[in-house]
Amino acid sequence: MFDLVYKLKYCNRDCKMRGRMPKEIQLSNSIENFLEIILELERRNKVARAKDIAEKLGIQRGSVTGALKKLEEKKLINYEPYSFITLTEKGGQIAKAVTRRHTVLKDFLSKVLQLEEETAESTACRMEHAIDESGINRLADFLEYFFQCPRTGEDWIQTFIENSQSGKRDWEKCDQCLDNCKTRHKRNIF
Repeated sequence: MFDLVYKLKYCNRDCKMRGRMPKEIQLSNSIENFLEIILELERRNKVARAKDIAEKLGIQRGSVTGALKKLEEKKLINYEPYSFITLTEKGGQIAKAVTRRHTVLKDFLSKVLQLEEETAESTACRMEHAIDESGINRLADFLEYFFQCPRTGEDWIQTFIENSQSGKRDWEKCDQCLDNCKTRHKRNIF
């Protein structure tokens, strides 16, 4: 279930990025969203255009122009009116950190808590601006552990879903499950 691609998505301990953003920069949620969208467009098209940003965010092109000027003043993007937009090194670093936070949160909400994809997406979009570096790193470590540890897995998730839907805990089943895990684990060791 857990593979290298999935692990790299969260950026393991050796990764230089690991959610770091320049500490001196304080950005609003909407500005972080602009950087995230520009990164997404750069990855897909090599560059971003104001009309594509407006379309992705569902806002008027004039609103995008004002934000782009602010980002250019902060030296987070390369921008000239009616031209292509690219992230600077510093802007790219921030955009990647925001995107990582979003990915980790969305995966936790959808894959662990089993929220609907659309709900996980919109909730992660709001949460990504509030969680700090140590919190997102800890959550990424939890996800990595969750998908690697032999004591968790599909049956564990299924049991969680059943417990969540029923609203009550069957502690007898929990005891049986623990016994099964211990037996499985002992077999894997010996």
